[in-house]
Amino acid sequence: MPPLSTVATDVRLEHLQKTYGKDMLAVDIHEMLIPAGEFVTLLGPSGCGKTTTLKLIAGLERPTRGGIYFGDRSVTDVPPGSRDIAMVFQNYALYPHMTIQDNLEYGLKKHHVAREERKRRVAWASEMLQLQGMLNRKPRQLSGGQQQRVALGRAMVREPKAFLLDEPLSNLDARLRLTMRSELIRLHHTIGTTMIYVTHDQVEAMSMSQRIAVIRDGRIQQYDRPEGVYKHPANRFVASFIGSPSMNLFEGELSSRDGELHFLARGIDLPLPHSLTERLIEPAMQAVILGVRPEDVFLHIDESPTQAEAMVGRVTVVEELGPETLVTLATTFGDIVTRVRGMQYIEFDRSVGFSFDPSGLQLFSLATDQSLLRPVQRISSGGRTRVQTASSNMS
Repeated sequence: MPPLSTVATDVRLEHLQKTYGKDMLAVDIHEMLIPAGEFVTLLGPSGCGKTTTLKLIAGLERPTRGGIYFGDRSVTDVPPGSRDIAMVFQNYALYPHMTIQDNLEYGLKKHHVAREERKRRVAWASEMLQLQGMLNRKPRQLSGGQQQRVALGRAMVREPKAFLLDEPLSNLDARLRLTMRSELIRLHHTIGTTMIYVTHDQVEAMSMSQRIAVIRDGRIQQYDRPEGVYKHPANRFVASFIGSPSMNLFEGELSSRDGELHFLARGIDLPLPHSLTERLIEPAMQAVILGVRPEDVFLHIDESPTQAEAMVGRVTVVEELGPETLVTLATTFGDIVTRVRGMQYIEFDRSVGFSFDPSGLQLFSLATDQSLLRPVQRISSGGRTRVQTASSNMS
């Protein structure tokens, strides 16, 4: 069955602000472009302004200042019903007295879509979401995952220019969330519509998105591809918020010795590789924060600490998770979490040598929390991929 004739649009926010009262700033976005047909996630902790941003795009909230554009058209003052968007909420909001067929058709009937066209759209959405055998049921006869698929289908049949999804999976259990994530990825790949997704779950954001906007206190901290957000965090907040377990962060200072830069902290004198120091935005000596992901910490389990050319920590926690084992070490400069592949039994209280993968090290200013490194960006050209350093993607 042919897909719907959905036409995606890009969404542009310019100098967008939303305040409540005199001094409560909920949203403050200088500029943000969501390209047509992309899956973009607004990610952040509760109360950071991501849902308010989505409501501004939908027209459910009016901005205090700034503009919202769909393509070249300003929709800042356009009512929600005329913006040609479809929303899917955390609450499925299905009509309990209607069949699934009637729920899917309801919006089309209100917009006076012809009967044959309604049938075509409902049939396509039902096939896409595997709802064909449920159309005569009532919502109470469906599972939570099935009801969520109906809510998605009701939005799909509208043929909107953009989907706005506000934490649609948060009411589902872990297994259903995993299934629905896969279905949303497949859905987006099939229909190619602009999707703007709100969540506080970084796993959802990383697994589904083409771009992620990490938001804190109403402001975008970083707007980038998932790889960029994870591997090249723009500041300390992004580094600690993205990743499970989060990035290990240690305070210290930079020192120059024998033509090399060293990171100094209590009990650690770490020479920094040239590949890192050449990316420093501010090479001056200063107080810094060293960051390293758990998977970039290597344990020397089969070597004694004296044999291993590494730092030393004492094992305090071991979490065997099946495909990986998380090991927490107590060191002179703080606890450090490491990720080891597979299930490994490691004795508590034993001393273990460890070292860092130089390519995974991050540096942040202790004064500003901003990254001191120019991120590495991968650029496709003529079918090949080249790597270069570039300034951070900040909004």
